[in-house]
Amino acid sequence: MRQKTINPPFKIELGRLVRYYCNMSNAKSLQKTSIADYLKGELDAKRRHEFVDGVVYAMVGARNRHNMIATNATISMGGQLRESPCMAFNSDTKIRIQQSGGTRFYYPDAMVDCDSNPDTDTFQDKPVVVVEVISESTRRTDEKEKRDGYLSINSLQVYLRVEQGTPCVKVDRRNDECFDSQLYEELSAVIPLPEIGMELPLSELYRGVTFPGPPETVDEE
Repeated sequence: MRQKTINPPFKIELGRLVRYYCNMSNAKSLQKTSIADYLKGELDAKRRHEFVDGVVYAMVGARNRHNMIATNATISMGGQLRESPCMAFNSDTKIRIQQSGGTRFYYPDAMVDCDSNPDTDTFQDKPVVVVEVISESTRRTDEKEKRDGYLSINSLQVYLRVEQGTPCVKVDRRNDECFDSQLYEELSAVIPLPEIGMELPLSELYRGVTFPGPPETVDEE
C-alpha cells in the first residue's frame, strides 16, 4: 500500500470523518484533521491513510512484486530476530514522527523496533530499521519527504530503499550524528545489519520475484 495525494473533487471517508482534499501544493488551505480523529478514523477505515501535519492522504494498492518484496523483508527479519528483543513489523503498523513543525504518521513497508510501544497502540515511535519498496509513483516521496522524516528519528539506524525492477537497495546508515549512503546490487549481495544482529541477503529480499527483461528490439527490413 502506497501513498498518493488526491486531486479534487474526491471525498474519502475516515471512519465517521469526511473530508475533501486536494494535492500537496494546496495543503496549507486544507482543513486540518486532529491526531486523535485521524487515529480513531484509521481503526475503521476501509483504506489506509497517512498523516502529514494535519493533512490526511489516502494510500493506493501496490503491485504483487511490491508486496512480495515487502513480505520477504518482514519474514526474513522477523525469522532472524525471533530470539531477539527486537521485532519486525509489517506494513500495517504506522510510524509516528514528532518534529517541531508538526507530526507525521507513515506506513513503511517493513520495520524493526527494539523498544516497542504498548500493544494497544497502532503505531511505533522508535524504529531502528525502516524499509520502503520504491514505486515510480512514490519515488519522490520515499526518497525526499519520507527519507527526511525517517532520518530525523533519534532511534533510527538504517533506512533501506528497495528497488522493484532490479536487485538494488540504497541504504542510509547512521554514522555518529550523520548518515552514510551505501548501494547493494546483484542477488549475491548481502546487507549487514549489525545494529540488530542480522544480515539481509538480497536473494531473500527478492525471493520469488521475476524481474522485467530488456525491451525487445525489432529488426527493420
